[in-house]
Amino acid sequence: MKNSISSLYVHIPFCNKICSYCDFCKIYYDKKYIDKYLDTLEFELKNKYKSEILNTIYIGGGTPSTLSINELEKLFIILSKCKLNKNYEYTIEVNADSLSYEKLDLFKKYKINRISIGIESINKDNLLFMNRELDKEKLIKLINYSNKIGISNINADLIYALICENMDILKKDLEFICSLNIKHISTYSLEINKNTIIGNMNLKPIDEDIDYDMYKYICDYLKNNGFIHYEISNFCKFGYESCHNLVYWNNENYYGIGLGASSYINNKRIDNTRSLNKYFNLEFVKNVEILDKNSIIMYEIMLNLRKCCGISLDKFYKKYNKQLYDMYDYSDLVNRNLLIEEKGNLYIPEDKLYIQNNIILMFLNAIKE
Repeated sequence: MKNSISSLYVHIPFCNKICSYCDFCKIYYDKKYIDKYLDTLEFELKNKYKSEILNTIYIGGGTPSTLSINELEKLFIILSKCKLNKNYEYTIEVNADSLSYEKLDLFKKYKINRISIGIESINKDNLLFMNRELDKEKLIKLINYSNKIGISNINADLIYALICENMDILKKDLEFICSLNIKHISTYSLEINKNTIIGNMNLKPIDEDIDYDMYKYICDYLKNNGFIHYEISNFCKFGYESCHNLVYWNNENYYGIGLGASSYINNKRIDNTRSLNKYFNLEFVKNVEILDKNSIIMYEIMLNLRKCCGISLDKFYKKYNKQLYDMYDYSDLVNRNLLIEEKGNLYIPEDKLYIQNNIILMFLNAIKE
């Protein structure tokens, strides 16, 4: 049975600078590639998108705001062929150094109603380590202008647990971000991945106890400042959850177009090529994983348990025609307070979210024969 698709992810890989920690699909901005990339993106969209009414569009990267006004307008005209639901969410990722009042006006013109700003940190040493720049005064003015023109659904990204970081630096970062008039905050502990600048430097991650203390401090601080903790790394003001990301965590179908983008369509996980030459030659797909029912359910559990509300047992039954407790014996995890089952939901308690990977692994290993 085919599942409906109501979300679209669009990848713009171009950046003015490459962050030291980034392992996403990205390339340096070069004007000679942009038109051809957007033309290819349009071709891929026409061949993949089946005119469904979309609830969410998310333009990520890379750094989409790196594109010029004319290039952005070309992108938005391409995407304007998509049909949007009345209560849609349309997000674009930006960096303050490549954002402007004119670009915000353009976002408004083409119905974008949410922006996600990569702040990461305000500390000079952290920014230097990450190979990033930030003009705080410019950022504040841009956020104020965005709110003024009606794009008030704003997310800020924060990276913590950097090699050179301490609690005092983290507190100042949080104080600054919470002083902004924003609705959503995404927080990420630094990961040292292969094929990144810091990954090639043989650096060791920060001590795990310090990482945990920072995570706990973030959770407490943001809750005390009116943010709801709704996913392991994400916090929002009431009613401002990321609708697009909830599609991923709810294990629902979505289109992904662009270099390195992923799609989930009718039990197939499809990864696009990261090769610009192959993409320009219309060789879009790098890998296809066809999932059987057990694999689909495994993804459902793993992704749902990222959310603070966890798994809805009723929705699970309606989706798979199976009771979760008939498939997995998770009673021991409940008895050990690693899981809580109440009001029809099964979830990881907030004070255990930090070790959610271990809990999920134990859960999946408790499968009934």
